Amino acid sequence: MVSVTRAVFGDLPLGAGTVEKFQLQSDQLKVDIISWGCTITALEVKDRQGRASDLVLGFAELEGYLQKQPYFGAVVGRVANRIAKGTFTLDGKEYQLAINNGPNSLHGGVRGFDKVLWTPQVLSNGVEFSRVSPDGEEGYPGELKVWVTYTLDGGELVINYRAQASQTTPVNLTNHSYFNLAGQGSPNIYDHEVTIEADAFLPVDETLIPIAVPLGALFTLCGYERLMCPLPPSDCKRLKKAGHVSSMYQLCPAQCLAYREVAPVQGTAFDLRKPVELGKHLQEFHMNGFDHNFCLKGSKEKRFCARVHHAGSGRVLEVYTTQPGVQFYTGNFLDGTLKGKRGALYPKHSGFCLETQNWPDAVNQPHFPPVLLKPGEEYDYTTWFKFSVA
Repeated sequence: MVSVTRAVFGDLPLGAGTVEKFQLQSDQLKVDIISWGCTITALEVKDRQGRASDLVLGFAELEGYLQKQPYFGAVVGRVANRIAKGTFTLDGKEYQLAINNGPNSLHGGVRGFDKVLWTPQVLSNGVEFSRVSPDGEEGYPGELKVWVTYTLDGGELVINYRAQASQTTPVNLTNHSYFNLAGQGSPNIYDHEVTIEADAFLPVDETLIPIAVPLGALFTLCGYERLMCPLPPSDCKRLKKAGHVSSMYQLCPAQCLAYREVAPVQGTAFDLRKPVELGKHLQEFHMNGFDHNFCLKGSKEKRFCARVHHAGSGRVLEVYTTQPGVQFYTGNFLDGTLKGKRGALYPKHSGFCLETQNWPDAVNQPHFPPVLLKPGEEYDYTTWFKFSVA
């Protein structure tokens, strides 16, 4: 049994509208979602002792979400993640988007889907939000009708995203909640145990755009002086020919001419197929954190994506999705300057995101999963966040 209640959350400046809050509650889960950005503002789950805590970073008042802040709990789009240099070409026409993250466009631009008021409709077990993104909004072509639906089923929060376009346009939607299974306001996520069911990931450059890396050559992941070859030496023909196959860290004796953007996780810091304790793992590999796309097995069927376990509380989050990728982000850019719920400050690594989505910069990478939505087609993806206690 799920109850849905509706209340006013706050009024936008200059009479721009009223933001409403919808509280979805089952016997295992309580979730607050507002109509500004389809934003999850609170998510309460009990620990093994039966004590409930709010597990998402965010604000108690609307003003917090109207200030500059890192997309806490919001739906982002029209295209989530980064588009290199904010440009792409479609049917011979070049489109220029807003540049809002270094040299790139991030999460839909300056006024993306997280910064608009959505129209709500209450359901028996949740709430559906809808809006029409006009042709040319943030530089994107075509009118886009969008529906985001949140429903509860026991301990599972289900998010479905649908969209229809009047002309061909890139679409990539996700939710940007920051979780801390110890409870929001806890200082870090180092004691969280993380598993991601992915055999490959996307190496990135210093602006976090996927890059092609030379196979069998030494390269730097994320610019943090952790040098690794993306392939086992046995898979590199040049290393094998040179007889240097004994170590992952051998420098290729000849320039490798083959390049690959999709790198196997095997033997790297990105191999999270077996559980790792996050703090120890970052320390072992001298990493600043994760902000990378993990490539999931290609299928639009529901499949297991990730699991996070917090031993102290016993809480477990499992993520399932129909999307081709998940961006694992460990709050590297949080800096403690934002004051959140109950006066909490959110320092670096105080929350993590599992953003199920298409791969970053897919509109400029024809061999990545398709990101273009054409007239007459429907964008339709679902993600399941399942909470339990172990």
